[in-house]
Amino acid sequence: MFDWLKRGETAPDPRKGMPSPRLDETEFKRRYREQFNDPAFETANAELDMIAEIAWQAYADSRKSPRTRKAGAGFADPSYDLSVDWIAAKDAVDAAQRRYNDNKKRRILIVNGSSRSEHTCPGEMSKSYRFAEIAREVFEAGEAEVEILDLSRLASEYGRTIHPCKACFSTASALCHWPCSCYPNHSLGQTQDWMNDIYPMWVAAHGVMIITPVNWYQVTSPLKLLMDRLVCADGGNPDPSSTHGKEAKEAKALELKGWDYPRHLAGRLFSVIVHGDTEGAENVRHSLSDWMKSIEMIPAGPKAELDRYIGYWKPYATSHYEMDEDTDFQEEVRNAARTLLSAVMAQRDGELGTAGQSLEDPRKK
Repeated sequence: MFDWLKRGETAPDPRKGMPSPRLDETEFKRRYREQFNDPAFETANAELDMIAEIAWQAYADSRKSPRTRKAGAGFADPSYDLSVDWIAAKDAVDAAQRRYNDNKKRRILIVNGSSRSEHTCPGEMSKSYRFAEIAREVFEAGEAEVEILDLSRLASEYGRTIHPCKACFSTASALCHWPCSCYPNHSLGQTQDWMNDIYPMWVAAHGVMIITPVNWYQVTSPLKLLMDRLVCADGGNPDPSSTHGKEAKEAKALELKGWDYPRHLAGRLFSVIVHGDTEGAENVRHSLSDWMKSIEMIPAGPKAELDRYIGYWKPYATSHYEMDEDTDFQEEVRNAARTLLSAVMAQRDGELGTAGQSLEDPRKK
């Protein structure tokens, strides 16, 4: 029997023992000042020293969420001090769910998974973005509302960041909050996190189309960040007060009482388009499809899942010309969009049946 059960405890203690990443004051301020390396900031050195001191105090005191308010009615602990950042994110997700429930609309989210943009190096647009525009035309012709999540902005737009997942779910499912409460962490400077804007995009969408290139046999780094941070949509805890923030042992105890693993994106339809130049496209398509099915999204149909090569083993320099010539691939993208749109329309009209959808899963997660 586990030691914690022998001791009569409600949950095991969180394991500790990794070396501390804490910085001393000198190193913290050196790193903080690196963002003001431009000589133009030298005229404000005194002011920057003062700001660096304030930032150091926030770091030293671990002021993760300096602005809070009481959770209030409807939460497990109404007296708990909830981050106002998280409250705003939760309100946006709830509003998106109301939009999703509106049967008069059909909403499609297109995700451009490429990090390539002409607005920074390499100075050229991505083929994924071009495919996204082809798909957009089909959806808009079908009178769907279309939103494009262009992940290339992580590399080209100031203040756009998706911070990495901290794997709270692997400690206890109840510790992973929906939407994510790990960010912003003001004391660590982990701010400007894009996910609080992205969660509502996914929630409001009736259909999601991911278009991505292959990067080293895998999805792109921006897309993987997005996928990891969507873990909270699959079993995440919608009430941070129930674990008093990130109290790991409380979350373990809550999970062990019996966790229902709420599937916050269940029932959305999806399409996947993967393009490569030499190898890996089929594996990436399988990976993306398996991921979305695992969070109980629904494949729109065989023609909505596509992996192809553009300019197979030809020079990268001419890849856009190869795409111009590959009109069959372009039409397959249109067919994928038509398939997704058709499935969304059938689902919204109550005519889409998915075998096994009502069955109870014996293993929730």
